[in-house]
Amino acid sequence: MSSNASPHRLRLGLLTNAPGNALPGQLVPGDVRHPADTLAHYTNLALTAEAAGFDLLFAADGLSSDTELGAKPEPITLFSALAAVTTHIGLVPTASTTFTAPFNLARQLQSLDHLSGGRVGWNAVTSSVGERNFGTAPLPAHTDRYRQGLEHVSVVTRLWDSWRDGVQGGPIDHRGEFYTVEGPLPLPRSPQGRPVLFQAGSSADGIAFAARFAEGVYTAQQTLSGAQRFYRELKARTAAAGRDPSHILVLPGVSTTIGGTEAEARRLDEDLFEAGYSDASRVALERQLAGIDLSAFDFDDVIPETLLPPVASIQGRQSRYGVFRDLAVEEGWTVGELIRLQQRSAGHGRAVGSPEQVADQLATWFRQGGADGFVVMPGQGPGGVEAFTEHVVPILRKQGLFRGEYESSTLRGNLGLPPATARYRVAPPSIAQAV
Repeated sequence: MSSNASPHRLRLGLLTNAPGNALPGQLVPGDVRHPADTLAHYTNLALTAEAAGFDLLFAADGLSSDTELGAKPEPITLFSALAAVTTHIGLVPTASTTFTAPFNLARQLQSLDHLSGGRVGWNAVTSSVGERNFGTAPLPAHTDRYRQGLEHVSVVTRLWDSWRDGVQGGPIDHRGEFYTVEGPLPLPRSPQGRPVLFQAGSSADGIAFAARFAEGVYTAQQTLSGAQRFYRELKARTAAAGRDPSHILVLPGVSTTIGGTEAEARRLDEDLFEAGYSDASRVALERQLAGIDLSAFDFDDVIPETLLPPVASIQGRQSRYGVFRDLAVEEGWTVGELIRLQQRSAGHGRAVGSPEQVADQLATWFRQGGADGFVVMPGQGPGGVEAFTEHVVPILRKQGLFRGEYESSTLRGNLGLPPATARYRVAPPSIAQAV
């Protein structure tokens, strides 16, 4: 293995959430891809992705009691199990800054980073739901959640950096608006210095949040032009925050349906939509659109703009609301088209076609400044991961865009990111007002 990843290589992550969109009868108990066989299912995903050279496994999460993201294990617990059966692939759980204590989370992630040999990241997000499971206090306003989140990340990184040259430092003595933490952390730095910091969210607050600390950003983008605008804005905001914009990787999610030909892929995509549609699909879209009632709308109806308030007024999940609102208002998408998008990719971009077409779409976004890589979200049930790894990855390699073997034993090394030193610490909480 070489010591450094190429800065011009496309990065690939795999979303480990529910396998998604299987036709009835495709999954049966005993199949290692069946989510009921929990550890076997996720182990199969991890080993398949690692054999193909993927950079990382990514797990979204939510703290409400619904199963929109699938009935899946808590991400840090899941990746603790997968760390024992993998050797190179990165492990990136999502954990909320709204409902977790910085000291506990810093210790959990640093422990997992040690146990995995330096292969862990943290997708730091704020929460737009879940407050009923954490007491009686109402959810903070959108901007306040991001101010709290920035202080949270700052505390976590100071705890991770509280050891120098294998020696424990003194207390960090943090006294901030939201947290009081003495520290230091009771374990040393990991083989990669500290976990790689990720962020998911594309609202104005989310971009400002990411620019301060993120080394990878998972985002929902529908078009190349939209992805290019987001890419330019995030890189510019990162530079304005005093950071090297090449040290933040933009990784749009992409849901894939792959067939031997384009016609075959589109037939499969249509079959999956029809087989999977239910009232739950409409309800999921209503949640994305800030809770408006769509029960009286037909599939061919267009939602009036008067029912869709401006993005900045939404206190929930602004960035994903913005994706669906723009498609409804600016592009005139019908209710049926929006439901299909929600069911097939939850608002993320889609790639439907032959392996060559899917590879060319990813390569175009990468080469034309829309992405540094992708979080792949196979959208065709069992076999979707294999369809991508066996048929798309070889094409990307032939084009010189993807690795042949891992360059490093750490996630930071494989992503081509700089060493984690104190100078890369998140800015102190006093700048939180910038969010």
